[in-house]
Amino acid sequence: MTTPSTPPRESREPHDPLTVEIWSDVQCPWCYIGKRRFERALATSGEDVTITYRSFELAPDTPVDYEGTPADYLSERRGVSPAQAAEMMAHVTGLAADEGLAFDYDHVHQTNTVLAHELLHLAREHGLQLELKERLLAAYFEQGRHVGRVEELIELGADVGLDPDEIRAALTDHRHLPAVKADVAQAAAYGIRGVPFFVIDGALGVSGAQSPETFVAALAQARAMREQPAAVPGATA
Repeated sequence: MTTPSTPPRESREPHDPLTVEIWSDVQCPWCYIGKRRFERALATSGEDVTITYRSFELAPDTPVDYEGTPADYLSERRGVSPAQAAEMMAHVTGLAADEGLAFDYDHVHQTNTVLAHELLHLAREHGLQLELKERLLAAYFEQGRHVGRVEELIELGADVGLDPDEIRAALTDHRHLPAVKADVAQAAAYGIRGVPFFVIDGALGVSGAQSPETFVAALAQARAMREQPAAVPGATA
């Protein structure tokens, strides 16, 4: 656990819900695994939280229609052999299965995810971001859907209650692209280099798909920090 270099964005009352900002990418397997582990932590802790998903592009230079398999992509990106890439994918697939997820890398479409991030910002405006995040992750990792194409995103957004015409307009004029870029810039300001990354109450950072126990401890620590009385400037013991 770390402390972000930027102070909390707003003051909060001691018993208000904790804010949790999660930087992640739709094509990040650890983000899906981390999501499930964090959900287990919330169920265990009973902590009241408000979750916002923030944009992070693992590979913004990836073409929408990548020509190759996920193993090819991983091999190119990591500089490993195709066999090593296959082993890495098998390992993460096993960990995902432990969380009740059925990764299907044989049908994954490697793609550029910027439009998916734009759609997540639209969904946030309508109070549907959490539902869309789950829909996109399941579509990408388990259902062989292409989350880089507008038509697919319209269908996936409609699945959670967004208006198809509004989705098409938003993804055509890119009205939410500045918000995506702002999230990426904020990640850089926090020093985030990989995802998932959880910022709890703007004061505590947790990197990676940690265990539920680690998340429970982080939530408790953030709550304790919230409830500590603020120091009076200039006061002495």
